[in-house]
Amino acid sequence: MENVIVLNSSAMRQKNNGNIQAAKAVADVIRTTLGPSAALKMILDPMGGIVMTNDGNAILREIDVSHPAAKLMLEISRSQDDSAGDGTTAVIILAGEALAVSRRLLEVDHLHPTIVISGYYKALEEAVAHTKTLTKTIDTNDDDEIRTVIKSTVGTKFVKSWSDLVCNLALKAVRTVAVTKEGQATPEIDIKRYAKVEKIPGGAVEDCQVLNGVMINKDVVHAGMDRFKRDARVVLLDSSFEYKKAESTLEIDVSKGEDYTKFLKLEREWVQKQCSAILAVNPSVVITEKGLDDEAQEIFARHGVSCIRRLRKTDLHRVARVTGATVVHRMEDIKASDVGTASTFEIKKIGDEYFTFITQDEDVPVQPKACSILLRGASKDVLNEIERNLADAMNVARNIIIDPRLLPGGGAYEMALATHLAKCSQKITGLEQKAYAALASSFEVIPRTLAQNCGAEVIRVVTELRSMHNKPGMETWGVDGYTGKLQDMAAANIWDPMSVRLQCVKTAVENATHLLRIDDVISGTTPSAGRGQRAAQEQAAGMDTQGMDVRGMNTL
Repeated sequence: MENVIVLNSSAMRQKNNGNIQAAKAVADVIRTTLGPSAALKMILDPMGGIVMTNDGNAILREIDVSHPAAKLMLEISRSQDDSAGDGTTAVIILAGEALAVSRRLLEVDHLHPTIVISGYYKALEEAVAHTKTLTKTIDTNDDDEIRTVIKSTVGTKFVKSWSDLVCNLALKAVRTVAVTKEGQATPEIDIKRYAKVEKIPGGAVEDCQVLNGVMINKDVVHAGMDRFKRDARVVLLDSSFEYKKAESTLEIDVSKGEDYTKFLKLEREWVQKQCSAILAVNPSVVITEKGLDDEAQEIFARHGVSCIRRLRKTDLHRVARVTGATVVHRMEDIKASDVGTASTFEIKKIGDEYFTFITQDEDVPVQPKACSILLRGASKDVLNEIERNLADAMNVARNIIIDPRLLPGGGAYEMALATHLAKCSQKITGLEQKAYAALASSFEVIPRTLAQNCGAEVIRVVTELRSMHNKPGMETWGVDGYTGKLQDMAAANIWDPMSVRLQCVKTAVENATHLLRIDDVISGTTPSAGRGQRAAQEQAAGMDTQGMDVRGMNTL
């Protein structure tokens, strides 16, 4: 029978092993950034900027890839960061290893991908069930225990030299924004909206602090307004004080100068009416999301009211949480109950810019439920890395308060899973047994990578650790990330939130199974560009066989 060519000559077709190679290439890029002895990556962006970090999500966000499987690996890093806020490096390494061990099953043992996927899902179910037997629960009201967990997380970051400071900042910020609503068992903690980081180059890292209020990069709109007030009465508006202009299609013919004067008088009267409605509630600070007319500025300045305009909506909501004020939509409807209070309203000049501080004293009856975190450092690069590390620390604190169950760190949890699943695989019958055992062995990649990154004898360390985990009561033993020696993680107080580690395992295995379902990757180009032209173009563009940007990789 004659062969029929269906695809265009310019189309490229790649079998599933290309997906596995691409996923493993991504995992190999960030493998050295795991653990306290992690290496930093220096990434050059197209604009000439430099990013130095060992944060997995930040690295993968900067890398340019073209292979679809590699893009999926980048997506699971973002997914892990959005859901758990930490573990972005571990999830990529686990997913890459789960795919790497499946290659032998597909190419040597000739198992069908469906059988491999079925074995993986059975192993995942057992891993989730066994995880709950390895947990330790702490008291969420004990700040010292929470700091211990945060410190073990920060110990793998750039800011480990200031771990105590960062732990205190993260815990105070999370405690501040936590809101427990009636009928809810766990508090609602929205870090992204209500704990904003403000970075100001200069000063020392020790000058970083969590404000008992908010900090805004704004100044008063009129030179005659006060920049400091005690016990300020705050009014928040999301409407404009500017006179509403007529539509562009409207035409008005003015024949006499007196008529034009009447139009100007009507504008002033409208502004004065709006200002009178605000002044009736006796404010000392007015903050609006929109504009503020010159006439209104003069009126408020004469009455001793300080004004700030064109505030972001997110900043306006933070100020509302701090002061207890209600954002008013119509100035005519403002009531005395809408006015908030602030212990201190102050504007300071830091460097070349003015910053507004709206804070509460420590002894006020109702503490603010929003905060600003002021970061100081030698340079913008240092500040950016501190911000990334602080975000991870805050997410860990949030996860612990919501779910106080912990798992041993240092690769102890992953080795415990590998040992348990290896024993369970012997009870599995059929072809799925090989896939079950293969996934069990893939979990050893975490302790193996930790030992490798600190220069230890990898084979000896992993073999000894596997032997120890085969004995009862040794599930908390892992690898010391500094020395590469075996250590009891419970005695060393190195713990990770269960929600983060379990999410890593689920995301990694599910992503691996999705990629295993793909048997072909077909891509086409324009008819004018043939297969040889496309290969030449990719080679000239600096791409390797996995479709990853080699030039970007070289900068790592």
